[in-house]
This record gives sequence, C-alpha cells and structure tokens, in this order.
Amino acid sequence: MAQHAVRISKYQQIAVDIATKIMERSYKEGDKIQAKSHIASRYHVSAETARRALLVLADLEIVEIQHGSGAYIKSYDNAIKFINQYKEVQSISELHADIKDSLKQQSEESHRFHQLVEELLDQTKRFQTINPLTPFQLEIEAHTPYIGKTIQEMNLWQSTAATLIAIKHEDELIISPGPYAKFEENDIIYFIGNEFSLQRVTNFLYPDKAE
Repeated sequence: MAQHAVRISKYQQIAVDIATKIMERSYKEGDKIQAKSHIASRYHVSAETARRALLVLADLEIVEIQHGSGAYIKSYDNAIKFINQYKEVQSISELHADIKDSLKQQSEESHRFHQLVEELLDQTKRFQTINPLTPFQLEIEAHTPYIGKTIQEMNLWQSTAATLIAIKHEDELIISPGPYAKFEENDIIYFIGNEFSLQRVTNFLYPDKAE
C-alpha cells in the first residue's frame, strides 16, 4: 500500500521540529530558544512564520514567550505529549489516504461514499488547532437503551458535552446529523470533545457497563 505524506503548514512543521528537539533533550526546561530571526534563517522562512511557530508552542505551553526577552522552554512533558499526538494524527491521516486509494478502485456505487469521506475530513479539519482533533467513534450495540431514539430525545450533547458529527449506517455516512436522526444497531457514530468524551459517551450509551 502506498505511503502518503501528511501535509501540514510550514510553521507547524517548525513547531514539530522544535518540540522534537525538546523531547530529545537538545533543549532543557528553562533554556532560551534562538531568536525569531535565527529560526527564520535556519528554516528558510519569513520572520512571521517563525513567530507563528513559537506562538503554537506557547499555546501548547511547551515554551513561554517573555516579551522583550525571548522564548524559553517551559515543559518537556508537554513537548512529548504534543509529538505523540502528532504521530497518532499522522498515522490516522495516512489511513484516510489509503482509504481514498482503495475507494478509487471500487464501483460507481462506492463513489458517493468516497465523496462523503472527503466531506467528513473537510468538516473535521474545521475543529483543528495545531494538533487536529481526531473524532472518537463508537459502535451502537443492541443493549443500549437509545436505539430508535432521536438525538433530540437523547440530549446527547447536554449529557456528555460531546458533539456528534457523523453517523455511519450500513454503507451510508450521514454528515452533521439533525436532531431527528436516530441510532440503529451496528451504526458507527463519530463525535468530538475533550479527552473525557469517549468515556462519557460510552457511559451514557451503556449505563449498565458504567455501574
């Protein structure tokens, strides 16, 4: 199966590279990072691109920007977390690309599914920051009490704070399902949220397991 490179912006590539160096202990907590002009020269980018890379690292609390002084390494652990999450997203993106290649070889009937996968990817990207928020997914099993109930009746968001973005029913992928969409057995649901969302939605759909 063909290998696919994951495309990210230049400033994100720089942020990943700097975080990798922190993870490899090339920098230590408290060390000062080179000036924006030096970073720009090293990576052959503009000063604005270098600035955006540092802002990304600051937003992730990997570095701390002290105005008038520069940027300093703040957290080795956050750098490791960022790189691990980046690698997971990279692997998922490669799988998405492989799915696209496989779909091209299928019949005309599969072409519509290919378009829906593309639409799901596009909508998912809207929820990304430096590190793309990969949707969680769960299969709807027979013992959930919510089979046949609408999303509105379930109050899924109110109960879990998770945002439902798609339902896969047999070969149909329903993007941004409305309030009257229903869960059926063997459906796959896709949703986004914080790191606790998967467990909250699982507990919500299968309260017997949560007890």
